[in-house]
Amino acid sequence: MPLNEKLVETDSWLTFATNDLLLFDMNVIQTYLQKSQQILHTVAQQEDNIRLAAQWFTETILAGRMVHVFGSGHSRIMVEEMWPRYGSFPGFNPIVELSLTFHNPVVGANGQRQAMFLENVPGLAGRILRNFDLKPVDTALVVSSSGCNVVPIEMAEGFQQKGIKVVALVSQAHLDASTSKRTDGKKLTDFADLVLDTGAPVGDSMVYVPGLDTPVAPGSTLGGVLLINTMKAEIAKLLTEAGQPPKVLTAGAIVGNQRATELFEAAYDEHAHRLARLFENV
Repeated sequence: MPLNEKLVETDSWLTFATNDLLLFDMNVIQTYLQKSQQILHTVAQQEDNIRLAAQWFTETILAGRMVHVFGSGHSRIMVEEMWPRYGSFPGFNPIVELSLTFHNPVVGANGQRQAMFLENVPGLAGRILRNFDLKPVDTALVVSSSGCNVVPIEMAEGFQQKGIKVVALVSQAHLDASTSKRTDGKKLTDFADLVLDTGAPVGDSMVYVPGLDTPVAPGSTLGGVLLINTMKAEIAKLLTEAGQPPKVLTAGAIVGNQRATELFEAAYDEHAHRLARLFENV
């Protein structure tokens, strides 16, 4: 089939590009890189919301409490990107359920089928949140590309029921095109005080390969990591300006091995002390 006929018959697969013909003429590597630039632009346009989320999270940390960060499936990547890793600091409660995120077996025991089933079981979120002594001064970041799976939605709903501000990190175009798994049709954004958009397209994957009818190479992780780290940088700035500079996990190649070890130990101790407060009155 000639290229122009393909474009006429199926226009949706190139709608994410700003210049469809140009991107098709590029090799697939350049296509992905070009669309990644568009994601970067989408994130940059959300600077005000990024600053607002960072302000809320900073207030929680300054109060001695924790920002609860939750993601199921591959969204756990964003949880681990926030904390703990190089360039991050305590103040965050990473909530990662292995039953929802343990992907590497793929099939068999602990396989992907079970994880995808469990992330749509009503009531599981309530069992997770039951472990913590939640306070209104806490804040929460709930990550879900589609915003349509039951557990992330119920996590956000549960946080709001405790008076906690919720920031939802979603792929807005994909969320809008997707159907909620909840019986009432509500999505993650229905229980969010603030929404951040990864900028990824419907279906997440960003590249069509000639001869292959399904797209490859998703973009939500890229957009999510940009949002996580822009928030993280702003929070570090605000904490430092408030006279409480964060204990940042830093490589020995930058600060020397002794200083790096001291920072790691101090950061882990602070995390433990903050976490202990979440169990005081359960």
